[in-house]
Amino acid sequence: MQIRVVGEPSSVADGAAREVIRQVTERPDSVLGLATGATPEGLYRELVKAYRRGRVSFARVSTFNLDEYVGLPAGHPASYHHYMERHLLAYVDVDPLHVHIPNGQAPDVDQECRRYEEQLRRAGYVDLQILGLGRNGHIGFNEPGTPFGSLTHRVALAETTREANRVHFPAGQEPPREAITMGIRSIMQARRILVLATGEAKAEAVAAAVLGPVTEQVPASILQLHPSVTWWLDEAAASLLEKDLRQVDRAL
Repeated sequence: MQIRVVGEPSSVADGAAREVIRQVTERPDSVLGLATGATPEGLYRELVKAYRRGRVSFARVSTFNLDEYVGLPAGHPASYHHYMERHLLAYVDVDPLHVHIPNGQAPDVDQECRRYEEQLRRAGYVDLQILGLGRNGHIGFNEPGTPFGSLTHRVALAETTREANRVHFPAGQEPPREAITMGIRSIMQARRILVLATGEAKAEAVAAAVLGPVTEQVPASILQLHPSVTWWLDEAAASLLEKDLRQVDRAL
């Protein structure tokens, strides 16, 4: 496990973008696992800038998103299909046929989960997975208590997760109560993982995931057992690591 602590959220985005660009440059047909939410937005901005400057091409890349809400059409402003178009896919040269996001409107959600997992398997799983971190330690939409052996599945969202995401929905509209998410076992198949976390509100979750016991009550704690994980943190998110973690790599 590597822990990179930088001064500002923008530096988290810069550092993670360098790693993604290096991955795609060294292996142009890489499979990228993509996350949504506020934290990765800066990363995607940097990737778009790099593409426009000719530093990277995504023409041969395949992407797999972590999750999608059950019941939302792809065009809904809070759907993760829409998020990815708005923040990345509309501005780079990814082949739409190589973009994979769970279908939240599938008539048989459980069958959609099996189909998505099979797509992952056929792709050889993910080369480089981007993760955010929920305040309760969730990764993807794998809430506390999710079995570590889980594959892509339907999940009932915790109320804290729904409340955190309410800001993305039109006024008066309730966030969905369910989602499709890659399972923890699915995520752990990735060859490399980058975890991005910023802000004081994530400090307790970071400390629990990095320093605490490996437990299903803190889903991200399983990352302690992965052979190649890099945490990109700003000072605020890393604030509770200083007492116990003596060798923090302070990237500039």
